[in-house]
Amino acid sequence: MPNLFTDPSDAGLSRYGWTETLDNSFAEHREAGLVPARIARVDRGLCDAVTGSGPVRAALTALYSPDPLLAPCTGDWAALRRGREPELVALLPRHSAIVRSSASRTSHGQVLAANIDTVVLAVSLATALDAARLERLLALAWESGARPLIVLTKADLAADADAVHAEASELAPGVDILVTSVTTGQNIDVLTALLSGTTVLLGSSGAGKSSLGNALLGDELLAIGEVRAQDGKGRHTTVRRELVPLPGGGVLIDTPGLRGISLYDAADGLEQVFAEIERLARDCRFGDCAHDTEPGCAVQAAIQAGKLTERRLNSYRKLQRENAWAASRTDARLRGERTNQQKAITSHLRATYKFRDQQS
Repeated sequence: MPNLFTDPSDAGLSRYGWTETLDNSFAEHREAGLVPARIARVDRGLCDAVTGSGPVRAALTALYSPDPLLAPCTGDWAALRRGREPELVALLPRHSAIVRSSASRTSHGQVLAANIDTVVLAVSLATALDAARLERLLALAWESGARPLIVLTKADLAADADAVHAEASELAPGVDILVTSVTTGQNIDVLTALLSGTTVLLGSSGAGKSSLGNALLGDELLAIGEVRAQDGKGRHTTVRRELVPLPGGGVLIDTPGLRGISLYDAADGLEQVFAEIERLARDCRFGDCAHDTEPGCAVQAAIQAGKLTERRLNSYRKLQRENAWAASRTDARLRGERTNQQKAITSHLRATYKFRDQQS
């Protein structure tokens, strides 16, 4: 098979997701003497990255941004300047990204992982299914541009795995759902066959993400911890996002357990998650129907007919409000930044005019 890459050394990156398209788009950076690298882990201004010639520890100073959305993260492709002190100097455009509202509750978004193809949502069968939480995770996954896949873990501890599978199917139409057990090996081979490209593991602490990741990797590479018996929750044994190659090809990104799942600009993701409500709403008599007491409301008619639950509608409303609030905060921040920029320009002009007056 002919080498499709401009620099033959970059061919080693193909197992990490490097493609001919990426290679072509890197031409300008290559002419500047830079080499491609993929970020495997970010750690306090430094990162571990992989290149065609092997791993490297590099500085991120040149990529600093006050906006977390623009900050380098695990999964990013970047341009690396080699030397005694290697440094990443530019990020390549992302084709997908998992974004949530930042943990600080500011108006900024936070990228959890970039350039991913499949989002595995790990949900433990050892505890009752949290429908609202699963809907949030699904919105996050759909909005990313990647394919969501629900993996029900710990089937060996389940009271009724089939019932949970049926419940999850109603919450996630069109999404593949797989029942697994790391202890018994149930469907681990099926899951392995379903994954390609870059896969990210998302879920709550104690959902079995790291154990699942180790089963896919075929080795105990990811730290796992004990789970509290009373609520099925675990400690954050994964403390930062990390990218590792899978034995059969592709790469895996493990993430810390998510306690907070705040949406950020996830309108398209919500439309996917609540597709049945979106379809029903098109048949409402009024275009601005609030699906409450309006006459001719198709959504309320579906609830009365038992085709839609009140809980599902309430969850839809809650997430829509939250997403709208996040969007308004972002708009307000951007307006504030533009105002501050204008003030700075005005102040600079005034100082310039004052200086000119003094010289005349």
